[in-house]
Amino acid sequence: MNSTRQIGRWEHYFWPLFAVAIAVLIWQFSVRLTGSKIFPSPLDVERGIAELIRKGLLWRYIGDSLRRVGIGYCAAALLGIPVGLALGWLPAAAQVVNPVIQMLRPISPIAWIPLAILWFGVNDFAAVYLIFLAAFFPIVVSSMGGVRDVPARYRQAGRNFGLSPLQLVAKIVFPASIPQIIIGLRIALGISWLVVVAAEMIAVDSGLGYLVIDARNSGKRYDLVVAAMLMIGVIGLGLDLAIRRLEKLQSVRWGFGG
Repeated sequence: MNSTRQIGRWEHYFWPLFAVAIAVLIWQFSVRLTGSKIFPSPLDVERGIAELIRKGLLWRYIGDSLRRVGIGYCAAALLGIPVGLALGWLPAAAQVVNPVIQMLRPISPIAWIPLAILWFGVNDFAAVYLIFLAAFFPIVVSSMGGVRDVPARYRQAGRNFGLSPLQLVAKIVFPASIPQIIIGLRIALGISWLVVVAAEMIAVDSGLGYLVIDARNSGKRYDLVVAAMLMIGVIGLGLDLAIRRLEKLQSVRWGFGG
């Protein structure tokens, strides 16, 4: 039984790494086959990453992007979860506010870039505001849905024990809503990471998104463009894996079939 479990763990890491190696080989072969003088090979990108590290730009740009996402995303979670819980708990209030939410939610955060620059200028505040908008609505909607999906017998049991409405929300409704809230947080984090890259191409002068557009405009350094794209993908994967660990917590595993 133990050896079977070890083989399973080995395969869990081997096959993704194998797929990455195959993709890199196809990439290298395609560049050589086409004889492209513009699109970089994996070795060109590796040299570009080394150049960014040597100049001290890579870690600074990664840090700037993560900082903006962290501020906007955390602000959206701190505001969005209570708002969603309140609207899910108060159907009358939800009936009034929900049309506004459903009208604003489909608007791409990218569409807000001109207004964000108009209000905040070309600085971090504009990017953080866009990230906040990107994360706020998915969190609110998932929190509302989590409250509505709490079985009525849970609430009735709490009332039978004499819990006040505030205690009922804190001790029963909120814990029962956590699995669905985590799904909303995961979706919001992915959208936030997408939006920060787009915002940095226009609204700020640092970060991985800025590196993509700056490398393209300054000498057509496509090796740096692809290097930034790879960093964006790797960090996005890392953020998703990190937030998925919340699903492994003992207190919420039941909500994911654990």
